[in-house]
Amino acid sequence: MCGIVGKASGAAITDLHLLEVQRDSLHHRGPDDCGLWSTADRCVALGHRRLAIIDLSPGGHQPMADPRGELCIVFNGEIYNFRELRTELEGQGHVFRSRSDTEVILAAYREWDLDCVQHLNGMFAFALYDTRCRRLFLARDRAGEKPLFYRLSNGALSFASELKALMADPTLMRRIDPESLDCYLSFGYIPGDRCILSGVNKLPAGHMLTFEPDRGRCQIRRYWRLPAPPGSGSGNAAPKPSELVEELESLLEDAVRRQLIADVPVGILLSGGVDSSLTTAMAVRAAAQVKTFTIRFPGSARLDETEHARLIACHFGTSHTELVAEPSTVVLMPLLARQFDEPVVDSSMIPTFLVSRLVRQGCTVALGGDGGDELFGGYRHYSRWLRLQQQAGWLPVAWRGALAQLAGGLLPVGTRGRTRLQELGTDFRAGLPLSATGFDRKMRQRLLPRELWPEHAGSVRAETVQRSRIPGGVNLLDRATRMDFQNYLVEDILVKVDRASMLNSLEVRAPWLDYRIIEFAFARVPPHLKASGTSRKILPKQLCRKLLPSGFDIHRKQGFNLPLASWLRSGDWGDYFRQVLLDARDTWFDRGCLAGLLDAQQKGRSNSERLFALVLFELWRREYRVSF
Repeated sequence: MCGIVGKASGAAITDLHLLEVQRDSLHHRGPDDCGLWSTADRCVALGHRRLAIIDLSPGGHQPMADPRGELCIVFNGEIYNFRELRTELEGQGHVFRSRSDTEVILAAYREWDLDCVQHLNGMFAFALYDTRCRRLFLARDRAGEKPLFYRLSNGALSFASELKALMADPTLMRRIDPESLDCYLSFGYIPGDRCILSGVNKLPAGHMLTFEPDRGRCQIRRYWRLPAPPGSGSGNAAPKPSELVEELESLLEDAVRRQLIADVPVGILLSGGVDSSLTTAMAVRAAAQVKTFTIRFPGSARLDETEHARLIACHFGTSHTELVAEPSTVVLMPLLARQFDEPVVDSSMIPTFLVSRLVRQGCTVALGGDGGDELFGGYRHYSRWLRLQQQAGWLPVAWRGALAQLAGGLLPVGTRGRTRLQELGTDFRAGLPLSATGFDRKMRQRLLPRELWPEHAGSVRAETVQRSRIPGGVNLLDRATRMDFQNYLVEDILVKVDRASMLNSLEVRAPWLDYRIIEFAFARVPPHLKASGTSRKILPKQLCRKLLPSGFDIHRKQGFNLPLASWLRSGDWGDYFRQVLLDARDTWFDRGCLAGLLDAQQKGRSNSERLFALVLFELWRREYRVSF
C-alpha cells in the first residue's frame, strides 16, 4: 500500500519541488521510502511514497523503471497473483531483478500492453509511462479499492492517490462543484467520476486512462464490468445450492490464501460476523499460525463483539488479541475531516480509525470482510424492500407515489417511519427507492440559501443522478445489490476503510472482493440464495453451517457503529456539533435550518448522520479553504 502522484505535460515541468511536496503530503500512505523520477525532457514526472509489504529490500523502490529504461511505474496496492504471473512471464523470456509485484506489472505491460490489467488479480491504482510511444497509462482495480484522483488543466494531466496532494498545487482553484455537493448531501458520498472540487475527477473503478502529453489527448475506457445475472440466455441448467456452496468455499479459500502473502505481519479483523469468521476459517487452512484481532468499546455493550469473536478464535486455535478502544472524542473530527479530503457521510469512520490504529501496533496488513453484504445480500434494507414489494407492489405506482410525496411533505426530516413511507413510491419493476438517509430535495434547497449560490440553483439534481445510475434488470434484489456494489461500496465503504487505515499506515485487504468471487456472486448465484423478505446472505450462511462451530450466531448483523444519536443529546459531542454549525460566522448553511435539525435531535428524531454530514463538511471546507 502506497501513495502515488505525477504529472504529464507537453511542456517541461518547471517545479519538480512542488511534486515532492504533493508526494510527501501522502507520507501516511508510505512512511518507509520515497522516490521521484522524471523524463530527460522533464515533461513527465512520477512520485511515490512506499509502505513496504512485498520485497522489503531496496529492489522494491519506486518509481520503478524496467531494465531497458523504457518504462517507469508508480503503483499503489497489491497484486495477489503476482507469483503465477511472474512464472508465466519468465516463460516468455522476461527476467526479474526483484521479488516485488510492481516489477511484474512492468513485465505484464511489456507483454500485453494495455490488456495487462485483464491479467491482474488485486487491488491497485497505478501510473505507467511508456517512453517509446510517449504515453501515460493509469488504471484502477475492478472494485475500486484503491483511489485515484486526476486533473486535466492547460494540456497537462496531474494525478494522486488522495485529493489533498492535488490541493497542494497553488494553481488549483479550490471551488466547490455544486452538483457534487448536492450528491453529497443526498447520498452521503459523490458517485462515479465526479469530485467535490470543480476541475478534478476520480478515475472510476474498473477503468483505465491514457494520456499523450505531446497531443494533450486523454482517453478513458472501461476494461471490466459486472457479468450478466444468472439465467441471462445461457441455456445451462441452474446449479444446485450445494454446488454453489462448494464453489464459494473454493474461491474464498484461494482468495484468502493469496491475500495472506506478505513479508510483514498479517492479521484478521475478526468481528465474529459471517464474513470475518469465514475468512478466519479459510486462513487457518493456509497458514500455520493466524493472528486475529477483535476490538471492544468500553461502555457500549451493544458494540461488544468479543464473545462472538472469541468463539471463532477458540474453535480455530488462532493467536487471538482483544483490543480495547479508547473513548471516541470530538478531537478526532478535525483530524478525520483533514484525512477524508473528499468527505464521506459515515460516522463509523471513527471506530474504523481507532481499530486501525490499534491493529497497526501488531500488524502491517489486515484482512477484513468488506464486500460480502453487497455481493450476497447482507443489508437489512434488501429484506425490507422485498417485503415492501410483496405487500404493496400490487398497488398502482401513482397511488403509492402520492402517498410517499405526502409523507415527505408532512413529516419532518428524521421522523420515525418517514423513510419507509417514502420508499412506497418506488417503481418495483425497474427502479429502486431513492436515497432517504440524507437530505431530500426540499431540505437541500433550504440548507443552501439562494443568495449564496443563485447561479447554481439548477444544480439540485441528485435524484436525477441517482436514477441514471440504477442498473437495468427485472429483479429488484439484483438491481439493489448491483447499485450498492457500484456506488455505496466504492464511494463510502472502501473510501472509509482506505483513508482510516492508511492514516495509520495499515494495509487492509478484502478477500471477498477478489474479482472471481464478485463474478461468481453476480453471474452464478440466483437472488433467492442471497436474500428474501426474512433472510439475508443465505448462501454464505449455508457455508457457515458447514465450517463454523454450532454455537455460532448466523443471524447476527453487527458493524462498527457509534451511539452517535445519544451522544448528541448531551455532553461534548452535542456541544461541539452546535458550536461548529451555529457559532461560526462563515457557515454556508441556513442557520434556522441548522438550529431546527439540532433541536429535533434533542427531541428524539433521527438526524445524527445528517448532522454528522454537515459538521464534517464544514470542518473540511474550512481546513482546505474551499469556496463556492
